[in-house]
Amino acid sequence: MAYMQGACERCVIDNTSVIVSHGAGPDASFAPEMEALARIYNVRFWAHRINDADRKARIERPFDYIERNFLAGRTFADWHDLNLQAKAWCEQVANRKPKRSLGMSPTEAWLIEKPSLHPLPKVLPPVYLAEQRTVDIEGYVHLDTNRYSVPDTLIGKNVEVHKYWQRIVIYHGRIIVAEHDRELLARDKRITKSGHHQPLTRKKAHQGISTEEQTLTGQHESLDRYVAELKKQARGRGIVKLRRLLDLKRTYPQVPFHKAVEDALRYGLYDLARLEKMILKNTGGDFFEL
Repeated sequence: MAYMQGACERCVIDNTSVIVSHGAGPDASFAPEMEALARIYNVRFWAHRINDADRKARIERPFDYIERNFLAGRTFADWHDLNLQAKAWCEQVANRKPKRSLGMSPTEAWLIEKPSLHPLPKVLPPVYLAEQRTVDIEGYVHLDTNRYSVPDTLIGKNVEVHKYWQRIVIYHGRIIVAEHDRELLARDKRITKSGHHQPLTRKKAHQGISTEEQTLTGQHESLDRYVAELKKQARGRGIVKLRRLLDLKRTYPQVPFHKAVEDALRYGLYDLARLEKMILKNTGGDFFEL
């Protein structure tokens, strides 16, 4: 209708299920979406009778003409390229060719009939299909076998997807959270917009000196050496062993603790259970009646 710069009063269609919800011919009932479209453009849809050859030929014959003349021998980069080539072919070839049934070319007939067309609305409402989706665990919504990204803060939440001819618009509540070019040819493709997903990188928390080591070292030379040797005997940074050694230091008096550490360092003993027994032995008599 936009291409014709107007709308006719009656639009004759065949009994396709895309437009007709039930019934056929004069008894056809049209889908609510098509009735809404008709009200916008002030058009009345009318379905021809089944097996009405004359009416059907008027509708389906142009498809054969397009397939044999426009599509034959052409290649297209995508759907947008196809539409551009089709528009150019209509304006330069098909609409200029005189038609026997009209007695003139379609362009000439359009100029004659244009005053009778209903004018288009001043504001044309966009045509779209609204779908409800739940954002998956990876931060995508699924639509027509493809996946479109949204901010990962919306994982698990419900969104509304508006599918236009050329683009996809995703709403959370009344806020637009994502817009994408619609994929018309691809299947099972992920379309990810920059900034929607944070990089999956682990924070390197296990670097540098641990808190336990910082607490143990810098106070006694023997203890510093024992901590260094204990780390060599342990896996990784030796956090478990250092934490146990720190508990022993906080539990027992400093003098017997440091003496036990010096003895363990001299004999190369890094079993903390045996170190605790040595501390208790040094403590006995002064603090406990053992």
